[in-house]
Amino acid sequence: MKKPAILVARAIFPQTLDFLSQHFEVESNQTDEVWDAVELTRRLNGKAGALTTGSERIDGALLQANPQLKIIANMAVGFNNFDIPAMTAAGVLATNTPDVLTDTTADFGFALLMATARRVSESEHFLRAGKWTKWRYDMFAGAEVHGSTLGIIGMGRIGQGIARRGAFGFGMKVVYHNRSQLSPQLEAECKATYVSKEVLLKTADHVVLVVPYSAESHHTIGANELGMMKSTATLVNIARGGIVDDAALAHALAGGQIAAAGLDVFEGEPVVNEALLKVPNVVLTPHIASATTKTRLAMAQLAADNLVSYFTQGRALTPVNQVAIMG
Repeated sequence: MKKPAILVARAIFPQTLDFLSQHFEVESNQTDEVWDAVELTRRLNGKAGALTTGSERIDGALLQANPQLKIIANMAVGFNNFDIPAMTAAGVLATNTPDVLTDTTADFGFALLMATARRVSESEHFLRAGKWTKWRYDMFAGAEVHGSTLGIIGMGRIGQGIARRGAFGFGMKVVYHNRSQLSPQLEAECKATYVSKEVLLKTADHVVLVVPYSAESHHTIGANELGMMKSTATLVNIARGGIVDDAALAHALAGGQIAAAGLDVFEGEPVVNEALLKVPNVVLTPHIASATTKTRLAMAQLAADNLVSYFTQGRALTPVNQVAIMG
């Protein structure tokens, strides 16, 4: 029986490719080129499925050009690179990789919060530039983390992980805002209190963003929201680029409107707003919140398992949409 043909759109672990090759005719991209829409559409010709990352946009035009596609497995928990209504209309299943990256991403979110609050990057740059000549009582004095108020916008699995780290590890008071309030049991497990977005922004010492990207969540934090925050507060974004208005944030940082920010995601990434590169009070990382070898392997394997499960059992492990499964 002929194996189904799939495309692996970006470089991936060799062991994952070997696993996929046992089940599929695989076209891979181990040179890790980032294809434009035209090239991606061409590469998908004749493919029944694909393993993608957040850099591959799957939209109506691509699907129309490739009506043979059955499933696209994203190696990410987010899927804002997918036009889900268009995929559903075309009968193409979308999958993601939840759960396997929750704790690793929560770890990094807290690490970014710590680095931001305690001015780690700023002070390291100072040291590397040879500017450290003496100790001074207020040198790089940052914000307290333990005992402070942690505000989390987006209280899914990762947000809950950050809440637990803050509440139980650092004795922080945790407040959160979410589309819907958590159950009393989950709130107790996270020691978290539901508040309005406005109250959170006005009271939190550290604000962490963990919301999925959508048209509704675009610029969740803009000039107006930054104006509500304490001048001593920090902002951390490990969600998606576009959740924060990066230009407004750069302006707020430059003017001391808030104390500092930590960003792992950006609007238009991998391009970063130049104004953010010019302010010292921001920690910048290149979308690496889930980047441990163990976790990235697990993400790749779950994406691969979704493809195998679909073609061998007629169902995916972690579907995002509902479509009529092939017979």
